[in-house]
Amino acid sequence: MVQLNTGFTLFLSLLVEAIPFLLIGVAFSSLLMFFVDERRLIGILPKNALLGALAGSLIGLMFPVCECGNVPVARRLLVQGAPTAVSIGFLLAAPTINPIVFWATWVAFRGQPEIVLMRVGFTLLIATTIAWVFSCQPDIGPFLQESVARSRFRDSPAKPSAPSTLLQGGTFLQMAGGTLQLDTPSAQRLVANPAIEQTWGSKLQLAIDNMVRELRELGAVLVLGSAVAATVQVAVPRELILGLGQGMISSILAMMLLAAVVSICSTVDSFFALSFASTFTTGSLLAFLIFGPMIDLKNIGLLLTVFKGRAVFYLFALAAMMSFAASLFVNLYIG
Repeated sequence: MVQLNTGFTLFLSLLVEAIPFLLIGVAFSSLLMFFVDERRLIGILPKNALLGALAGSLIGLMFPVCECGNVPVARRLLVQGAPTAVSIGFLLAAPTINPIVFWATWVAFRGQPEIVLMRVGFTLLIATTIAWVFSCQPDIGPFLQESVARSRFRDSPAKPSAPSTLLQGGTFLQMAGGTLQLDTPSAQRLVANPAIEQTWGSKLQLAIDNMVRELRELGAVLVLGSAVAATVQVAVPRELILGLGQGMISSILAMMLLAAVVSICSTVDSFFALSFASTFTTGSLLAFLIFGPMIDLKNIGLLLTVFKGRAVFYLFALAAMMSFAASLFVNLYIG
């Protein structure tokens, strides 16, 4: 009974700390999705591969989306003709390199500001490097699904388009045959009448619909993640956790595996990681905070609508190896 009470208390404390940041993140990203001109954004992106990778990794500062919304955004960037380095950089970095996640991580680890700085620095380095590596492929077409590759050459930022779909994380998903309709009435009305001019009222209604949808989906993940964290803390013998969590390598591998399986939203994952701060190494906490937002297993289906299987494997492998190397460096030299 004592363990049950302890677990329930930990579960509620995680939820109470994390929910405000989830609400802010969903509201902010949903509003931006419907009030940005995608053609202007793509027009000012650098064409140089390395600068493009860095710029793509930093776009999240202006347009914060978590890993639940970054795949459709990266897909739209590719379709609109954005450089490969920009699209891949955004895909990997945006869930972490954004002001909502900065704030949430700072609040969670206010006594360890170095974790915030290392999370941002290593994420930026890893995302930029992987994006630059992918840009070395002269033609990204062989890595893309056929529908995306065809759309990439057909669509142009200069063309007049239907209402902007670049920054829409959940409400719309552009497919080869048109726009996939989701289950919000205002979204269906807009899809049915793509030529109509959007008013501020219709955009706001779309933003609210998207906000409710994402909150419903992400809230369920947050509850599940908090339950997992609380259960592990009270159900697994403390000696086992300490033995696993204090190993230089075992702690990193354990937290990377946990990050991939739990797939908790980057807006609140710092509070999840905080529950392991007293038993796991600093490097392993960073592994969770860096690797988790890049590799989200619940988004594999969406990734496979954009990239072929081997490209997704390359993304996973490179992100895993670089996250492990960065975390091991921290355990060995910073601690």
